[in-house]
Amino acid sequence: TGTGGKPEKGSGDPEMKGWLLKWTNYIKGYQRRWFVLSKGVLSYYRNQSEINHTCRGTISLHGALIHTVDSCTFVISNGGTQTFHIKAANEVERQSWVTSLELAKVKAIRAIESEEEEAEETAQVVPSQEIYAVVRELTERLENMRTCYDLITKHGAALQRALNDLEANEEETLASRTKIVNERATLFRITSNAMINAGNDYLRSAESQGQKWSKMLHHEREQRQRLEEIVEQMAKQQSQMEQAAVMVRRNKHAMPAVAAAVAGFTSDDETEFFDAEEHPDGAFILKLNKRRSSSEDHVGSEGQTGSSSESDETKQLQEPVCLIGEIRMASGGDKDAEERYESARDDTNSARPSRATIPTTSGKRTRRTCVPDKPNYPLSLWSIMKNCIGKDLSKIPMPVNFNEPLSMLQRLTEDYEYADILDVASSCADEYEQLAHLAAFTASAYATTTNRTGKPFNPLLGETFECDRMDDLGWRSLAEQVSHHPPIAAIHCEGRNWQCWQEFSMTSKFRGKYVQINPLGGAVALFRKTGHRYSWRKVTTTVNNIIVGKLWVDQQGEMEIKGSNAAEGIKCILNFVPYSYFSKEIQRTVKGIVFDRNNEAKWVIRGTWDDKIEIAKVLRTNKTGDSPTYITGDYRVSWRRRPAPPESEKFYNFTTLACQLNEFEDDVAPTDSRRRPDQRLMEDGAWDESNLEKLRLEEKQRTKRLERETEAEQAATEGRPYPAYEPVWFKQEKQENSDEYMHVFKNTYWQAKAAQNWDGCPDIY
Repeated sequence: TGTGGKPEKGSGDPEMKGWLLKWTNYIKGYQRRWFVLSKGVLSYYRNQSEINHTCRGTISLHGALIHTVDSCTFVISNGGTQTFHIKAANEVERQSWVTSLELAKVKAIRAIESEEEEAEETAQVVPSQEIYAVVRELTERLENMRTCYDLITKHGAALQRALNDLEANEEETLASRTKIVNERATLFRITSNAMINAGNDYLRSAESQGQKWSKMLHHEREQRQRLEEIVEQMAKQQSQMEQAAVMVRRNKHAMPAVAAAVAGFTSDDETEFFDAEEHPDGAFILKLNKRRSSSEDHVGSEGQTGSSSESDETKQLQEPVCLIGEIRMASGGDKDAEERYESARDDTNSARPSRATIPTTSGKRTRRTCVPDKPNYPLSLWSIMKNCIGKDLSKIPMPVNFNEPLSMLQRLTEDYEYADILDVASSCADEYEQLAHLAAFTASAYATTTNRTGKPFNPLLGETFECDRMDDLGWRSLAEQVSHHPPIAAIHCEGRNWQCWQEFSMTSKFRGKYVQINPLGGAVALFRKTGHRYSWRKVTTTVNNIIVGKLWVDQQGEMEIKGSNAAEGIKCILNFVPYSYFSKEIQRTVKGIVFDRNNEAKWVIRGTWDDKIEIAKVLRTNKTGDSPTYITGDYRVSWRRRPAPPESEKFYNFTTLACQLNEFEDDVAPTDSRRRPDQRLMEDGAWDESNLEKLRLEEKQRTKRLERETEAEQAATEGRPYPAYEPVWFKQEKQENSDEYMHVFKNTYWQAKAAQNWDGCPDIY
């Protein structure tokens, strides 16, 4: 690479400059670039002359992962959105850059934390006390300046008189007159210096307080703006409620008709997400981007969409397929596919109880079906959240009053509650049908978010969670918190014929009226029999009505599930439609299409992510204009949500599986979430003790991190490498057919559990 990186001396921040090779693309490969590390940011240019005007790219290190590939290559990634693949000339140069990057990352994290602490202190001070203290200090400084001003005026006038006497008085000797001028000048110089010092003191005080008050003013302006938006929303809601109340009073005698209309609006026929029109060959025609009027739906629900000469048998065949999604085949459907589907479900259910219920026994083990009821500890949400506007909630310490007694690792494990869909998908001979079932599985992961508004515990670095349900549910999983900055969790789950793994990180911002959660990282599913592999990323989650009204959750965005290996070229586009007050769409709607390698539609997915997902095979596509029309077979239910346990609203709206996740087991790792004391205390109802224990654990983790950072700084000063933190059960690897790196399972946990050998586990509790 020519010249290597050279550290810049004389600066408090670690800085380096030098030539390195950066991966660009598969055509050009690695290209020589000039890299500059400064103030926690790594930038690169085509040459040194571009430094002052054309930066080709930057990456901030405070939330980045630095991974060594080989003796000369290393990778920097900030959670999947940006990745630099860099190659040095030799191992010494690579280690020099990696050490400087790690040190710069530590400095950047500390700088951000100190800014957040200062902002928190600024937001928590009592304004009146702070104002009095500042005014008193500045007044004292100002009085000192006024005193110096008076003295300068006095001694300046005396000096001027002495100079005048020097010119006019001829009786005195020149030596005596010069002595008087020098005395007056000395006094003037002393008072001038005192004035300069007093002015500097005043300036320093004003600048230090000015920065603090500028931040506080900005904070107050943001809060005021958020509050104005909330008040405006409340006013609109009040106006709508008043109008609704007037309408109810006017129509109180027509309540039976209103009830019938409401029942018609919420009936099963409203779960239609595409137009289903009768076709002569018995199939159904689906038109995208168009919705029937309510009158047409009503006619269709009565079975009158066809001609009057249709037989009752034909009407009875079409109605359940169109309206309630029963698993029946229209005359144009694929009967062989239906038989395979039923056979797969029979094979799956023969090994364990029906998917309609979750078993309460696992072999000889009896599992619980509920947790202790949630106690009523009132706490103002606004008192906590008002200082969090615009901040990343994953980095803000919150009392357990807003939590649920599960960790984020356990919540990720809940993604596999409906893993039996993957069992069905693994037996599909049609790869497009397999992908349609996988799409239904990805939607099912959001089912519990409709009424689960509690915040899970943030995992500690090195925390793990295992869930071995191979004997009754047919799968087992392990999750581990693999990084603290940025917070990243890795999870691996395997069934008898499939395996899944994902890396989860997120950014979350409180916007005053809602919290927006943007997931980072990806997920992968692999079906062993066919070798089909699929990858996808999760969509955005929004928690609404944080301050006013009832909390409700929405999912929105487009999810692309892409095939690779044997499934290379096929994909599914799944659209989570955001809720809109003015939209005719059913709330929580999901729509999707499975495309083949020629971008032709093969299967259609429809439903809602909180109730059920249906799939249908595309028989023919009519392309008329910009909106294609898909002629399909009948719909079959790929996934349906299980009913909630009785009185689940009393225990955090947990599902039966969620109740069993934190059930204590003796043979799990010492880092398992079940052993976390603050989480256990919260489940038992001892919230005050849980809050104290939570603070202790967070302080212990912070102390351990500072120790590692100090050791890393010492190693950098001495010029020796310092090993980065390595997870116990996962390792970072480059994904197949991709430039991305993910933490993948080492396949050593279950052997360690069998031997009860936990020597590599850190002490985190």
